[in-house]
Amino acid sequence: MLITHATVKKGDRVLILGASGGVGTGCVILAKHLGAEVIACTSSAHKIERLKALGADEAINVKEVDFSRWAVDKYGKPQRRSYNGGVDVVINFTGGDTWHPSLRCLKRGGSLLVCGATAGYDPKEDLRYIWSFELKVMGSNSFYDDNLHALMKLIAKGSLRPVIDKVLPLAEAREGLRLIESREVIGKVVVVP
Repeated sequence: MLITHATVKKGDRVLILGASGGVGTGCVILAKHLGAEVIACTSSAHKIERLKALGADEAINVKEVDFSRWAVDKYGKPQRRSYNGGVDVVINFTGGDTWHPSLRCLKRGGSLLVCGATAGYDPKEDLRYIWSFELKVMGSNSFYDDNLHALMKLIAKGSLRPVIDKVLPLAEAREGLRLIESREVIGKVVVVP
């Protein structure tokens, strides 16, 4: 989603929703690896410092701050006739009520990257943002062998280290699922036999 489709470039401002989960932490790390300025969004105040430790330049608690307004206040309102204001990329695999605000904070020519819909698959949107600001909406299923091989090479070189919050024995698999469902972890939970 970030590399194969060449959507994130050095110097881009990349806003990541759900940044504390497994996909989100991977996006934070990869976007920084590509040289982007990363804004990590989470719904847990206690995860902000951990996201910054992973490389996020900014971290926002979306329960306290409207991420779209924050981006506009920080970078300026996106302009239709110039490329000023807003962020270059929003990574949104949550969907639901985050879709419309994601469109509002993208700069002209920006990209909305989608690889899931944990908060709802049928979000409300305003198509006027897409044509007025010449936005790109890019989906990615990330199920390509070459992507997996490339990620494994980055891990082997030490350039990428997946975030594993807890390692649990198989007997505690149910607890691992509970931790993920209740969003008590950053990254992933690994269950070993």
